[in-house]
Amino acid sequence: MQTTEREPEIRADFERHGQAHVLRHLGTLDDARRAALIAQLASVDLALVSRLVKGGEESKVDYASVKPAPYVALGSPAGSARAHGEALLRAGKVAVFTVAGGQGTRLGWKGPKGTFPATVVTGKPLFRVFAEQIAAAEKRYGRSLPWYIMTSPLNSADTQAFFRDNNWFGRNPADTFLFEQGTMPSVTFDGRLILESPQSLALNPDGHGGAIRALHASGALEDMQARGVEHMSYFQVDNPMVRIADPVFLGLHASSEGSSAEMSSKMVAKRNAAEKVGVFCEVAGKTAVIEYSDMPAELTNSLDAQGKLRFNAGSIAIHAISVEFMQRLTQGDFALPFHRAKKKVPYWCDDAKKTVEPAEPNAIKFEAFIFDALGLARKSLVMETSRTEEFAPLKNATGEDSPAWSHQIQSNRNGDWLEKFGVKIPRKPNGDVDARIEIAAETALEADDLADVALPREIKSGEEVLL
Repeated sequence: MQTTEREPEIRADFERHGQAHVLRHLGTLDDARRAALIAQLASVDLALVSRLVKGGEESKVDYASVKPAPYVALGSPAGSARAHGEALLRAGKVAVFTVAGGQGTRLGWKGPKGTFPATVVTGKPLFRVFAEQIAAAEKRYGRSLPWYIMTSPLNSADTQAFFRDNNWFGRNPADTFLFEQGTMPSVTFDGRLILESPQSLALNPDGHGGAIRALHASGALEDMQARGVEHMSYFQVDNPMVRIADPVFLGLHASSEGSSAEMSSKMVAKRNAAEKVGVFCEVAGKTAVIEYSDMPAELTNSLDAQGKLRFNAGSIAIHAISVEFMQRLTQGDFALPFHRAKKKVPYWCDDAKKTVEPAEPNAIKFEAFIFDALGLARKSLVMETSRTEEFAPLKNATGEDSPAWSHQIQSNRNGDWLEKFGVKIPRKPNGDVDARIEIAAETALEADDLADVALPREIKSGEEVLL
């Protein structure tokens, strides 16, 4: 049946759920826009929206029983993990998965966040940073690393164009798989669907947790299976320092000495109790991430016998995920729980006859989070990594997690690497590197790769260095 032929059925359904107001402009639309709105409405799961409005999706946590999650501490012996991870990479068992549905709005950037200039000296966009790291890993391990990128309806076309305009960064286009995540309708605080224009609902991407359904619906999981891929290296697009093909992490995740984890995660020690990152915890015997906004203050601020934060394992959105695990989760009618967030959502104003940008939060968005899958894994693992080595996200225009902040961390890491080989590095009183240093992935994927590189003896204060 054509969608337009279902209009009476759809109208009745929306009336039954008290949402018929979104059809009020239907009679004013031409055939094409009318059909587009009806098709959009047909895709809305009204029963799910009704449950979400009533708050029936999110699981309740007994915070009295929450414990800090166990993790592999920084500097722990890796044993055979590196060799096993490298064997997986050489066998073509690993794929790269980037969640890249966001725009660079908070950075003052017009366009997909992945197109934002991220590096210290050359200003390479995030997508190029990742592409060059993937290419360097492919050269090292002698196998292709297929790259799966989840965009959103907001930036899909622009992302596709960016890859084409950059000639796929010199990689085989067949090894890059771009696909869109799903969407969810936004609602007012009293549960009413919102129109963004007379012919369109206000929709938002369904969160990085929507990756599970999107991987299945797009055919990405099927493509991985056909390639013999067994594990995904997952990360979000805003972190230019992510170690994409980390053999130690992959080896620990897919242990050769017992049963493999289905989902593993990296963490960094929190800077302080107030840092706005989710925290790895143990809930009912399972690893979980509790968002900073949900964590009770008495747990957030609690200290151990040494005076350190008890709940110090900050989530940095880096995971290794079994393809078989993702396939299992996509069977049947599975979906991760949705979380509610109050946001500013543009809406259509009948009186003004235009879309209005609100100054304050006016609506609720529903998003699923990938880390909620940890509680469904038969086995999981958390590994600590160094913040300076692997976490300098680009989120804000100024202050913490800004480009200037990220650039300093990038320079600090690169300065640390160079000092390991005797290069004299200028330092500020607080210990930060007093220079702008960029090391390309082709030059080094980790510090030890610099052993055979011609290095300067000294870097001057304020100098820009590209290696």
